[in-house]
Amino acid sequence: MNEELVSRKELAFQLYEVLDTESLCERERYSEHNKGTFDAVMETADKIAREKFAPHNRKADLNEPTFDGERVHMIPEVKEAFDTYAESGLIAGRFDFEDGGMQLPETIMMACSSYFTSSNPSSTGYSFLTVAAANVIKNFASQSIKDKFMPRMLTGEFTGTMALTEPHAGSSLADITTNAKPADDGSYRIKGSKMFISAGDHELSDNIVHLVLAKIQGAPPGVKGISLFVVPKYRLDENDKPSQRNDVSLAGLIHKMGYRGTTSTVLSFGEKDDCHGYLVGEEHQGLKYMFLMMNEARLGVGFGAAMLGYAGYRHSLQYAKERTQGRVAPNNKPTDKPATIIQHGDVKRMLLAQKSYVEGGMSLCFYAARLVDDLHTAATPEEKQKTAELLDLLTPVVKAWPSEFGPKANDLAIQILGGSGYTREYPVEQCWRDNRLNPIHEGTNGIQALDLMTRKLWQANGAGLVALQKAMSEDFAKAQHSVSQQLIADLQPYLGKLQTLIPLIGSELRGENQNALLANASCFLTIFGQIVVSWIWIRQAITAEAALAKGQLPQDDEAFYRGKLQAAKYFIDWELSAINRDFTLLTNMNDSCSAMQEAWF
Repeated sequence: MNEELVSRKELAFQLYEVLDTESLCERERYSEHNKGTFDAVMETADKIAREKFAPHNRKADLNEPTFDGERVHMIPEVKEAFDTYAESGLIAGRFDFEDGGMQLPETIMMACSSYFTSSNPSSTGYSFLTVAAANVIKNFASQSIKDKFMPRMLTGEFTGTMALTEPHAGSSLADITTNAKPADDGSYRIKGSKMFISAGDHELSDNIVHLVLAKIQGAPPGVKGISLFVVPKYRLDENDKPSQRNDVSLAGLIHKMGYRGTTSTVLSFGEKDDCHGYLVGEEHQGLKYMFLMMNEARLGVGFGAAMLGYAGYRHSLQYAKERTQGRVAPNNKPTDKPATIIQHGDVKRMLLAQKSYVEGGMSLCFYAARLVDDLHTAATPEEKQKTAELLDLLTPVVKAWPSEFGPKANDLAIQILGGSGYTREYPVEQCWRDNRLNPIHEGTNGIQALDLMTRKLWQANGAGLVALQKAMSEDFAKAQHSVSQQLIADLQPYLGKLQTLIPLIGSELRGENQNALLANASCFLTIFGQIVVSWIWIRQAITAEAALAKGQLPQDDEAFYRGKLQAAKYFIDWELSAINRDFTLLTNMNDSCSAMQEAWF
């Protein structure tokens, strides 16, 4: 395996060259930081990931958690890794100083997560879910709830989960039946069942804080009646210490294809009618609150998918540099020395495709993280509003695009290793199995497609689209050299076709072709995603070409930048052109899918 989990050159390029993350230190929120502190935090993350997470990734996959009817058991290395992560302070990394956090930019925290997600995504899940749950409590819960739970979540004494899905409802949250009854003490009694709850039970922490969606009796129907509750595994005593077991029980563990080290659970609430829950914020506003966690999780899912794709890419790249097989013209005589497979054209194609997918996905997610930083620290309310609109528009793409193309990269990594890739003796098959969850959870990619086409595109009268067009134009104006200028010229026809397509979609969403249009929503997500990632690659190409223009670079640096240009060219030459089919299907309101009848299958 590569000595580096993640290329430091790659992270430095994304953070300091493409995004100019160091300039965030000029803003008040991050003024106590500098590039030195950013690098030190990332070095700490790298060290912990290499020493505590990477070594047991395979072991956790082979020895998934078990439940004996009383408690969950898992290999001891998971707790050792979790405790080390918590002791480092990284759980609280993005939180305010006053909350005990490091007040670091989201961009830097995402860079830290790259080490953990690429090395051991399942053990990483426990802390990442805790961060997301704590953030919801910080933003929406009462001061009393914050004081009781948040500080110990940020130290890792307590962990957190998101309990949305129910066995009968799946992604249809309007149909949840978990209910809440007000109690005399101001709390609520929760009753219902949730499933696919990641990290829903374990012995890693003193308590588990579940964020549970439920409907209070008499609530309005559908999503407008959903409220959010903090439901701890253990109730707190008068000193706010975990004491009596709450009426939350583990009904069973779910056995997954990948991510096996993270418990996936079915939880029962209120089997004895004594499950205490505490209302977060106002009644019937639960979905709005939970969307903060869901949107944060969607960025994390996209980045995780990119990093698992990246891990497989790095493994297959190293293998291709070492494995000899066949010969390459003109040195293709039997007496000639066998070639490493990286010299074969088709292997180059597969490596280049992986590179374009994973580095494109990483850069897209880093861009979204920078939008989060701007949302927190922009100078004016107007700038914050525009940033929020752009981030909302891009979130379905940030979740769905890497989670589609990350597994595709893993599939190509398996292909490059050939028969070895199909065996458990090599790590690329586990990368694919772990990554295959990402198109499903936190809203399937089909849901992201519908969200983008029917909601996000039109939100605030299309303000997000206006902000995206402005950002693209500003970047294109920076292109001073021939390669990036040509890439922009190659992208322009597709931007023109998109500009024509969007009003057509708008006019047909309530027309007679509505069903055909909704059935083809994935086509629009593909079009929009490929165009956005083409822009993301052009941003990288502009940066790389400017660096090359300075001349006198070390050989490794020059190779790095030329690799960026070639990957950008590959993506636009090979991948972007594939969306012509999707333009045709949408423009013609193709009904191949919508007109199919159940009985015909």
